Amino acid sequence: MGQIQGASVILYVKTPGAPDALNNPTYTKTPVQVDNVVIGQPTTDDITTSINLYGKRIEYMLGIPKGDTHDWEDTTVEFFGHTYRTFGHEIVGIEANVPLSWHKKIRVERYG
Repeated sequence: MGQIQGASVILYVKTPGAPDALNNPTYTKTPVQVDNVVIGQPTTDDITTSINLYGKRIEYMLGIPKGDTHDWEDTTVEFFGHTYRTFGHEIVGIEANVPLSWHKKIRVERYG
């Protein structure tokens, strides 16, 4: 039996910039490759809950590797040749109590 191994995804890291003319915050997005991300199918309950809570249809759940410090909330990711948008809050487990290599999950919807 083989080991579980994640895939590489491109995460667009947001960096705050100068406010625009209406004093709204602006951001630049820098693509960063993150390795060993598990890309999983959502359950029927996950889909129903995401529609009821967020009004969005979840496409995948991403398992974020332990030690990753990126901000995964409300950002863009690319994998499988498509662009997705994360939504909702990260679901975080206690790193020391999770036996595998991933301790956070984030929902993604198809984008663009």
